[in-house]
Amino acid sequence: MDEKNPWQALRAHTAARIALGRRGVSVPTHAQLAFQLAHAQARDAVHLALDGEALASALAAQGQASVHLHSAAATRADYLQRPDLGRRLDDVSRARLAAGTTGVDLALVAADGLSALAVQRHAAPFLAALRERLALEAWTLSPVHIVAQGRVAIGDEVGELIKARAVLVLIGERPGLSSPDSLGLYLTWAPKAGLLDERRNCISNVRPEGLAYAPAAYRLHYLLSQAFRRQLSGVDLKDETVEEGAALAGARNFLLA
Repeated sequence: MDEKNPWQALRAHTAARIALGRRGVSVPTHAQLAFQLAHAQARDAVHLALDGEALASALAAQGQASVHLHSAAATRADYLQRPDLGRRLDDVSRARLAAGTTGVDLALVAADGLSALAVQRHAAPFLAALRERLALEAWTLSPVHIVAQGRVAIGDEVGELIKARAVLVLIGERPGLSSPDSLGLYLTWAPKAGLLDERRNCISNVRPEGLAYAPAAYRLHYLLSQAFRRQLSGVDLKDETVEEGAALAGARNFLLA
């Protein structure tokens, strides 16, 4: 390995597969094996089942109640082959919500998505960071609705049934070769079944190796506050946050410069 190669210094700043070296016309064996391992981990993340009871226990330890629901996709195979079934609740779950307490500012939904591993690892610690940020304000939050075989749009039906003013969906994102456990956050104002994705705001790659919990909660809090003030979300609501330290120093978001 050529230590003078400038690409080697860049490896410390990215999980991307750069400066792998070569052996003849191929990559070194260790790099090929690492790629195969990452590929296997990404495939496993798609098929891994969400342990709803373990997640509920982690939430309960933080004083957060939860409700178990299921989408209309009865099996993982149904979920992967019929995206439409993952976007709506099954009859039992729908009836359960219709009979419950309604009327909150924010409905909380945790769905396995395409990486149950992401929800298992990051949903509880992120929600703890979010509740800490919201604690000084008068927000009313629902229990966490843990949805098996759920996609992003299932949050719209949950929010509509419990008459929430907005809904936050925490969901496992499609695994990548360097991130099999990336959590996505989707915020929607005035949720109701049938909304399109242009009505949502997304914060992605929430995990310690990506966007850490505290900065993610900071961004979500901003979007949530703006959504309630302006009564909208999606393409009409832009994330104009900067890092908190930079904000104190008067720096602007370079994307807005």
